[in-house]
Amino acid sequence: MPMKAKLLFHRKNIEPNGDIAEMKIWQVQDSKDKPHGLKYSLVYIQNGKRIIGFDNAEGKGDHKHYKGKEYIYDFKSIDNLIKDFYSMIEKIRSDNL
Repeated sequence: MPMKAKLLFHRKNIEPNGDIAEMKIWQVQDSKDKPHGLKYSLVYIQNGKRIIGFDNAEGKGDHKHYKGKEYIYDFKSIDNLIKDFYSMIEKIRSDNL
């Protein structure tokens, strides 16, 4: 019987300027596209548009979205994932100054 997804972590921050950073991480059964047993979705939204996204949607494996383009993401750990996500947010914010 397949394991039911278990929410491990959920955080949503809405900045005073309206930017949204949301992270969701679930524990799931190991599979071909989720060998680490995790399903995740991290998104950064500015002006109603996704600027950054990290996820491993069904059949796609680990990947990230940046300004409308999709790239392979080398998942190492949850800590690295969150660090990489916030590093990209900081880069976007500093580029917009």
